[in-house]
Amino acid sequence: MLKPALALALILPLAACASTPPKPSGFLSRYDGLHEKKAMRAGQSVRSDPAALARVKKVAIAPPIIADGPGGNWMGEKGRTLILREMEAQLCFELSERYDIAAAPGPGTVLVRSAVTRVKPTGQTASMASAAVGFFIPGPIGVRTGARGALAAEAEMMDGNRQIAAIIWRRKANTVGTDNPSLSEIGDALQFVEPFADAVGRTMEVKDAEKKKIESATDPCAQYGPRIRPEGWVAKFATGLYVPELSKAQTEEKAEEKAEEKRTEPEAKQP
Repeated sequence: MLKPALALALILPLAACASTPPKPSGFLSRYDGLHEKKAMRAGQSVRSDPAALARVKKVAIAPPIIADGPGGNWMGEKGRTLILREMEAQLCFELSERYDIAAAPGPGTVLVRSAVTRVKPTGQTASMASAAVGFFIPGPIGVRTGARGALAAEAEMMDGNRQIAAIIWRRKANTVGTDNPSLSEIGDALQFVEPFADAVGRTMEVKDAEKKKIESATDPCAQYGPRIRPEGWVAKFATGLYVPELSKAQTEEKAEEKAEEKRTEPEAKQP
């Protein structure tokens, strides 16, 4: 039997496999000018107007959508809600480090539009097997077997009717790597929302601009819950599986409950 370290060394090169950029879905206002940009584990094509980006101060984030088509129509309402809420949250986290966040587009405010264009389901049975295999390979690198999920998405920044930055992006779970198996069909796709948002932030940022420091008390994205969610890490450590319910963004209902609690706190403290 191969020792875990030796087995890992033999298959580790597979972890660096990258995807090719997806085909345009038709969601963006335009696709000319996009060029492929290399990424370690994703395929992407991007374009940006540095001069126009340098003038941006405020950004409004439109609610993400799931593009109509076979790539996303198979999902149930719960899965769609989880992915869309997570995408909205992660885009807010990334863009708020670069720009002020506005509630709605208006004078002096650009609009960021985004869409999930394809979700490939994660194989549940294979994920159980992968979690078992992971027990014999210590550390963050795991081995995936069977059907692996994927996410494709697009986003653009619009100044009125003018596109000033855009990205089309795709990532598929690797056979070897840090993509955690999941018993949820949307497990892989949900994990990839964060790296997609990272790529959006890099595409839409002003080069060499210093990122903002976000304080929890004044976080413009507080409605989505904490930016760091340790519950998901604990679940992964204990089970070897990614659990969407423990790693998801805070729901709108929960955000409203917390907002109401905050509003009534001063009244409760009065004698």
